Amino acid sequence: MGKKLIFLDIDGTLVEPGSNTPPASALEAIRRTQEKGNLVFLCTGRNYAMLEPLLHFGFDGMVAGAGGFVTVGDEVIFDCPMTKEQTETAISILHRDGVFCTLEAKDATWGDENLGEFLAEQGGGNSEIERWRKALSESLNILPMKEYDGRPVYKIVIMCMNWGQLDAAKEALEKDFAFCIQDVPAHGCLNGELINRAYDKGRGVLRICEHLGVPVSDTYGFGDSMNDREMIETVGTSVCMENGSRTLKELSDLVCPSVTDDGLYKAFLQLGLI
Repeated sequence: MGKKLIFLDIDGTLVEPGSNTPPASALEAIRRTQEKGNLVFLCTGRNYAMLEPLLHFGFDGMVAGAGGFVTVGDEVIFDCPMTKEQTETAISILHRDGVFCTLEAKDATWGDENLGEFLAEQGGGNSEIERWRKALSESLNILPMKEYDGRPVYKIVIMCMNWGQLDAAKEALEKDFAFCIQDVPAHGCLNGELINRAYDKGRGVLRICEHLGVPVSDTYGFGDSMNDREMIETVGTSVCMENGSRTLKELSDLVCPSVTDDGLYKAFLQLGLI
C-alpha cells in the first residue's frame, strides 16, 4: 500500500471549538498512522498564528488560511494574501454596513473591538461562533482592529444579523471572493468568511498531492463545517464529524463520532489508517 495523506480541520474536528488541545486518542491515532508511513496535515481556516500552538504535536505540514498558505514540512509551496486594494475595499464596505470583521494575516489577527459584546448576545450554534467567542474572551492572539498595521491579509471573517448587510460587499467583491456562510441556527447570527477564489482547502489538498506525487485517491479529509466543503469534495475519502454540519454529513462518505467521543481515533481505525 502506498503512502496516505490525511487532512484534518481543527475546530470541531481535531479539537473542541476554540481549544488547542486534541484528545489523547486523536494524538495516538496521528502518531500511529505516521508510524505506518502516512502523513498528517492540518487543513484549516485558521491562520498560522492561531494554529501555531498545535504544531508541537508533529504535523507534516498545513493548508492554512483556508488554502492561502500551504506547507509541506518546513517548505512553503503556496502563499497568496489579498491585495492591499482588496483588503481596503472589503473593510470599508463591510464596516459601513454594520458587519463585524476579523482580519487574518499570516501571523496576527485583528477584530472589531465591539465584536465580543455582539457575540455575547448570540446563542450557541456552530463551531465558528464558539471559536471566536472563546478566542475573544480569552484574548487568544486577537488584536483590536485599531491596531491593524497594514500587513497582508489572507481572510476576513464576517458576522452580522441579516443577509442584506452583505449585499453591497458581494456586489463589489464576489468576483474575486466567495462568501462562505455557515449553516445558521434560527436564533443565531450570520457568520462566515470571505475566501479568495484563487484558492480553497480543496486546492490546498491538490497542491500538496502534486508536490509529493501522491494520487488524490490516497487522501482522507476530516471536517465539521461548510468551510470544509471543498476539502470534503476533493479528497479520496471524506469524513464528517457527528457534531458537524448536516449538509456536510450528506456530502461526506462517512460520518464518525464527535470530537468529544474519540471520533478521529475511531474513524482512523475503521478506515485502516492505524
